[in-house]
Amino acid sequence: MPRTTSDAVPHGRLRALEQPVLEAGACTLRPWRATDRAQVVAAFADPDIQRWHARSMTQDEATAWIAHWPGRWTEETGAGWALTLHDEPVGQISLRHLNHADGITDVSYWVVPAARGRGVASSALTALSGWAFGVLGVHRIFVDHSTRNPASCAVATRAGYQLEGTKREDALHADGWHDMHTHSRLATDGTARPH
Repeated sequence: MPRTTSDAVPHGRLRALEQPVLEAGACTLRPWRATDRAQVVAAFADPDIQRWHARSMTQDEATAWIAHWPGRWTEETGAGWALTLHDEPVGQISLRHLNHADGITDVSYWVVPAARGRGVASSALTALSGWAFGVLGVHRIFVDHSTRNPASCAVATRAGYQLEGTKREDALHADGWHDMHTHSRLATDGTARPH
């Protein structure tokens, strides 16, 4: 059935772009490289990353995970960046599911223990949001996180994402069902600065 509106993000816009390197304060967001495999495996060995993302990662899985991002870009279904300090990956941030029709995407992020508490995640989220609104042309970006994860809540809040509400038992984790907070920013919300 045809829609009565045009796609908010036209098909072809993302794949027509080269994936950018984004500066975000002290950190840089860059495309993943095959040589980042060891850092990805080490990150997913961290108990907190395993807990909140409900997965672990083997060497082969990390290789496949890194290799899938260029295809996601070409297919315009999502995009992932390594969050780096001095070109060494210390985290990830990604646009997970791009809805072209409504101009909506969700974001996920994680940071390894050694880089936590420095504001790198909120700086990365702010930089990626600015690019997604200003260049890609999305209208709404949202973040979902467990209500038991106050650190993720703080990252979203510092990056200007407003808390919209709680989805009851929306995600299954190793310790059972978790309620999830939803935060969002709109293209019309203006520029956010992490604080």
